[in-house]
Amino acid sequence: MPTDRNILRFLKIRIPALWFFGPRLVRLDGEVSEILIPLSWRTKNHLGVMYIGALCAGADLAAGMGAARHIFAGPERVDLLFKDLHAEFLKRADGDVLFRSAEGRVVAEAVARTRETGDRVTVPVGVTATVPSRYGEEPVARFTMGLTLKRR
Repeated sequence: MPTDRNILRFLKIRIPALWFFGPRLVRLDGEVSEILIPLSWRTKNHLGVMYIGALCAGADLAAGMGAARHIFAGPERVDLLFKDLHAEFLKRADGDVLFRSAEGRVVAEAVARTRETGDRVTVPVGVTATVPSRYGEEPVARFTMGLTLKRR
């Protein structure tokens, strides 16, 4: 099985736009996935806050890294996509943004169910975005990603 950092590298190769945003893996285990995207000239908009595309990319990674980890650990190929996205933008993301998903068990069960049945499985995965340097644990955005999995 590849290391967690190698999974992120693989995803950046498969999705080149991610290289541009410069995401960093903070934590990935059975429970939690955390990705940090720095606020820089690459990720901020004309108002000096994180661009909506960078925010959605961070939510995408935080929601998908746990699934990718389980997919790479197993023998069968499972395809991962996001079916839908719901976003709430609560505050200005005016610093480095930490994206956190604490739904590792839900994602692991979905991957296992897909492998067992071969059926498409879709689960909602929550992601919270914070700017720890400015607002601590107070969310600046919340996302619900419709993670859909299908065995090939």
